[in-house]
Amino acid sequence: MKLGIVGAGMIVQDLLPVFKSIPQIDLVAIFGRPAKKEFLLSLQKEYLIKKIYVDYKEMLADTEIDVIYIALPNHLHYTYTKLALGARKHVICEKPFTSNLDELKELESIARSKDLYLIEAITNQYRGNYLQIKELLPKLGDVKVVEVNYSQYSSRYNAFKEGNILPAFNPEMSGGALMDINSYNIHFVVGIFGKPKGVQYYPNLSQGIDTSGVLILEYDRFKAVCIGSKDSMGLSFATIQGENGFLTVNGPVNSLDSFTISTASKVVENMNKNEHTHRMYEEFVAFERIIREKNKSEMLKKLEHSLQVMEIITVARKRAGIVFAADEL
Repeated sequence: MKLGIVGAGMIVQDLLPVFKSIPQIDLVAIFGRPAKKEFLLSLQKEYLIKKIYVDYKEMLADTEIDVIYIALPNHLHYTYTKLALGARKHVICEKPFTSNLDELKELESIARSKDLYLIEAITNQYRGNYLQIKELLPKLGDVKVVEVNYSQYSSRYNAFKEGNILPAFNPEMSGGALMDINSYNIHFVVGIFGKPKGVQYYPNLSQGIDTSGVLILEYDRFKAVCIGSKDSMGLSFATIQGENGFLTVNGPVNSLDSFTISTASKVVENMNKNEHTHRMYEEFVAFERIIREKNKSEMLKKLEHSLQVMEIITVARKRAGIVFAADEL
């Protein structure tokens, strides 16, 4: 994979060291705003990135790059992905994929028409612990209750309360707790149980955006509760309760660092089947493999999962009266 990275924010800075463990990924270039050129140069030197760009069209014209990884604020995902697909580049886009379902459907159509790979970067779907949880699920018997809580007091929340609206809380930039933090919970549930038959969202709203909220996903035989909070502190965990036992994820489901399963016959403490300590390692190993092997069926399966999640997010948000600028285009 010859990769072009779009963005130089916290997620990229967190990810760059991981590529040292994935030699199959060649860091061809990184793109950022002209004002960030000196910082881009420092990243280039530290991580041996071949080129830097401050003009996105120039980057897309680089024939050495075959895959674009987009790690920009939420509201820019659609536009930058569409431009990359138009330049016949495969795209890996950070979660949440787009601002709404219509945008993602359009990108899917473009990718299909050009025979390109389009994949959402969502950590938990690729972690070894997640795959192990799916294998062990039948041991719990009929599932009755699922609860997933990801609560993390945002470093930007105090500024928000004072009227300084940063991207994480900006409806013009597709922010909010549902998009930013509860989306991990939705991916966790849908990846195991599939698409729910009912969706309802109960947010705590301030200045037109959800700073926290409770999402209810209704399945035929059970309900799933997904809690995402950026305005308060609390335990982050997940539990799946069945007639024969229960399973607990110890910590937030974006990293899935360990889990415990307890049944009538056996208790297993702190299982860890992850291949790497960094939460983004396994997903990028998978992305490289899928694209190199031209495994279109696996890519389309992942894309269908992302479409289901984006439909849930879009329906939940709109029912709660949260409007993004992208919805009005």
